[in-house]
Amino acid sequence: MSDAPSDSEVPGPRHGGDYAPSVAERLALYQRAGGLVTPLLTTVIAFFIGGVVVAATGHNPISTYKGIFEGTGLNWFFPWVSGTERVVAEFNLQQTLLVTTTLILTGLAVAFAFRCGMFNIGGQGQYTVGAITAVWVGTVWADLPGIPHAIIAIVLAMLAGAVWAGIAGILKATVGAHEVITTIMLNWIAYWIGTYAFGGGGPLQNDANKSVPISSDVDPDARLPVWWGEELLQGLHIGFFVAIAALVVYWFVLSRTTLGYEVRAVGFSPEAARYGGINVARNYFLAMAISGVFAGLGGALDILGWQFRLGSLDIQVSQIGFIGIAVALLGRNTAIGVGFAALLFGALLYGTSTRSLDPDVFPPELAGNLTLMIQALVLLFVGADLIVIYLWSLRRKLRRSRLAEVPA
Repeated sequence: MSDAPSDSEVPGPRHGGDYAPSVAERLALYQRAGGLVTPLLTTVIAFFIGGVVVAATGHNPISTYKGIFEGTGLNWFFPWVSGTERVVAEFNLQQTLLVTTTLILTGLAVAFAFRCGMFNIGGQGQYTVGAITAVWVGTVWADLPGIPHAIIAIVLAMLAGAVWAGIAGILKATVGAHEVITTIMLNWIAYWIGTYAFGGGGPLQNDANKSVPISSDVDPDARLPVWWGEELLQGLHIGFFVAIAALVVYWFVLSRTTLGYEVRAVGFSPEAARYGGINVARNYFLAMAISGVFAGLGGALDILGWQFRLGSLDIQVSQIGFIGIAVALLGRNTAIGVGFAALLFGALLYGTSTRSLDPDVFPPELAGNLTLMIQALVLLFVGADLIVIYLWSLRRKLRRSRLAEVPA
């Protein structure tokens, strides 16, 4: 007769009451729970509080959110939407995806640095230098043929973003300068460079009217073709697919390459990574430079895809790089998360604009503030993953205490 324990005596996952998961298993469970629950919970709470504020202004939150949703064009996916309503929804969706395209790239610019343990606040500056470079190539290099012209403009804009972000990476790697401080300073430098370049007498100001602080139009041959919608109505250009490809590249680099492994290792623990033979300083620089590539690409796609010109006022009021911070945080620095978060914020930005929101439903000027408030709430609640992890841990402890009270 064998002395081996029977199946009923072997501890394992088949006996939920007796099986105690390892620390690694519990941590993985908490991370998966936080990765899914936290963004959903954050979004729901933010929209709920936003609805309370809408009600406080004397408007109906349900009809307001319905109007914003219809303004985004997402109702185009509903098969029962037809006729003129469907045409309007199609146009609105194109505009929403235009904004989403840029937010994907500025979100990736923040997320990639996050994965290396750095907080890239400089997405706005990197986006700006990318846009300035694209304007410069698109207007001054007018003799280039069409497709090479656009490609050169995009590549140089990406390189400009990489150099701009790489400055912060080098300072971090060599003298330990904190990237938050350096990227904020670089944002202001890019701001004033752009203000000067397109201002009165600036090197990139248009030749037709010197009283207007704006560039000349990008050469038509350098513009990105529109694949959905009317070109004269700012249809959706092929840069949307470039942004989707950027999500795939981001996932592949982090998950399937040696560089991605080193970046993630440095993000987890720089000292442990250094002990393991990883060049931490090199990864700081590369992570920031790659982040700048994404942001610079976003600036180039906006210029070559639909904006076609850039002025001092455009640079002064743009916040697209800062919104990328909220996109990365809500998306938890994952490719699919950044994609969906960019769609959410892109829908909010366009759905609350004066072009799409019916003023009889909710004043668009107030709706813009509602968007800012929801963005702020997302940033405020994005740390809720710690609360989620604590609640899951507390749930496990309560379950064990109840099982301990049950007779054997």
